[in-house]
Amino acid sequence: MRILVTGASGFAGSHLVEALAARDGAEVFGVSRQPVAAPRPPLAGMRTCDLNDRRGLEQVLRDVQPERLFHLAGYAKVGRSLQESDAAWRANLDATRDLYEAVLRWGGRPRILHVTSGLIYGEAAEANAIIGEEAPLRPTNPYAASKAAADLASFQYGESCDLEIIRARAFNHIGPRQASDFAASSFARQIALAEQGKQAPLLKVGDLRPSRDLTDVRDTVRAYVLLMEQGKPGEAYNVGSGQAYAMQEVLNRLLAQARVNLEVRQDAKLLRAGELAVLRADAGKLRRLTGWTPRYTLDQTLTDLLDYWRQQP
Repeated sequence: MRILVTGASGFAGSHLVEALAARDGAEVFGVSRQPVAAPRPPLAGMRTCDLNDRRGLEQVLRDVQPERLFHLAGYAKVGRSLQESDAAWRANLDATRDLYEAVLRWGGRPRILHVTSGLIYGEAAEANAIIGEEAPLRPTNPYAASKAAADLASFQYGESCDLEIIRARAFNHIGPRQASDFAASSFARQIALAEQGKQAPLLKVGDLRPSRDLTDVRDTVRAYVLLMEQGKPGEAYNVGSGQAYAMQEVLNRLLAQARVNLEVRQDAKLLRAGELAVLRADAGKLRRLTGWTPRYTLDQTLTDLLDYWRQQP
C-alpha cells in the first residue's frame, strides 16, 4: 500500500507517519513545504513541495503513485490568522483545491482523507452543548473560515469530480512535539524551562476560561487511519473525546507535576479576540462506524507533553 501524507513533518503529521509506518505492507511517503533532513520515522521518501504549486504536486503524485492520500498540511495559527488572513486562505483553501486539481490532472484515484478543524462550527447554539456533524458552520476567524471552505470544497470535489474524499473534523489535539504556540504546550514548555533554570519561575498565560475538547494526538491519528479504512466518501466525521476541559484545569494539572513553584500571570499579548467559550465534539458517528475510543487519559497526555519539553536542549 503506497501512502502519501501532506504535512508529514508537522505535529499531527509526524505522529500519523509513525502510526502508518508501523503497519505491515505500508510504504509511506511525505510531502513538506520545507526540506526535512531526517524525518521521524524514516520514510520511503520525503518530497519538498509547496502545496500551492499544482505542477509540483502533480509531479509528486506521478512519482509516488499513492493509493491513499492523507491531507493534513495547512495554516495552523488560529490567533495569528486575524493578522495573516491571506496566508490562512492560501494554505488552507487554495492549497486544498490545488491538491485536488493536481490529483485530477495526474489521473489517479487515491482514497483521500482531508483533515479540517472543529473550529469550523464556531460556538454551539446552546451553552455547553456537544457539536455533531449536522451543526451549521459558523467560523469566527480566518483560520476557521478557511478550514470550513476547504471542508466544503472537499465535498464539492467528491460530488462533481468523482474523487473519493472523506472529511475528518478534528477538535483540539495535544501531545508530545506540539509547538509552543498552543496553550497546553506553552504551559509545559515554560514549566520545563523554569525547572532547568532557563527562565524565571513565572508562567505567562492568556485567557484560562475557555473549555476545549482535548484528545491525545496519538489517539487522533489513530482515528484518521480508521476513517481512511472505513469512512464513507462524501461524509464528515468529528474526531474528539467528547470531554471539554477549561484551560485553567489543564494548567492546574501541569502545575501539579512541576518540580518548582511558579507564579502564574496573565499576559495581555496572549489574549485572543473572539475566543470561543466552549468547544466540545460529538464523535458518536466515528465511534459507531469504527469502534474508536481514546486510549490516553488527559493526565497521561500532559505527563508525556511535559516530559517532551524537559528533554529538549
